Order: sequence, then structure tokens, then C-alpha cells
Amino acid sequence: MAFFLGQSSLANHFRSYQKAEASMAVPTRAFHVELGDREKALLAKDPSLSRFKSYKKSVSTLKRIGDVLTVVVVAGCCYEIYVKAVMREEARNKAKAGGGSK
Repeated sequence: MAFFLGQSSLANHFRSYQKAEASMAVPTRAFHVELGDREKALLAKDPSLSRFKSYKKSVSTLKRIGDVLTVVVVAGCCYEIYVKAVMREEARNKAKAGGGSK
């Protein structure tokens, strides 16, 4: 039986599929090449752009303020949903109590 599987076209198809997958797994990145003068000049610090740079402390403070505001808004939404559910339950209980005495 193994002999027939080895000769079948189905087995050949699976073997060729595995070879195709293996060839696609080869990384396509090239070897490391040193940066040229132009690239080094573009990556160098430019003093004229330093005033546009955001500083870590101010960015982290702004992120923290945004996180706090997000938590406050979510908490407010949850509170509103809770209040509406409680009010609806009270109205339902009042309607049952009022409807049952008639």
C-alpha cells in the first residue's frame, strides 16, 4: 500500500505543495548594507527642528490626562445605565403595586 502511495499523483501533489511552502518561508530581506552619506545626514540631529520635538514628560502627562478622562467618561456611562435600570425597576414595581390594588 505504501508503494502505491509513493507513486500516486496525490502524494506528488502534497510533496510539491510542501516544497512550495518551504521556498516561501525563506526570508526576502537582503544582507545589511552600510548607510550612505545621504542617509546618515538625514538621520543626524537637526538643531532647527528641536523646537518641534515633543518631550517625553509632556507627552506622558497628556497620555495620563487622556486615560483619566476616558475612565471618567466610561464610569459616567455605566452610572447612567445603572440609574436608568433602577428607575425602570422602581416604575415597574410601582405599576405592579398600583395595578394589583384596583
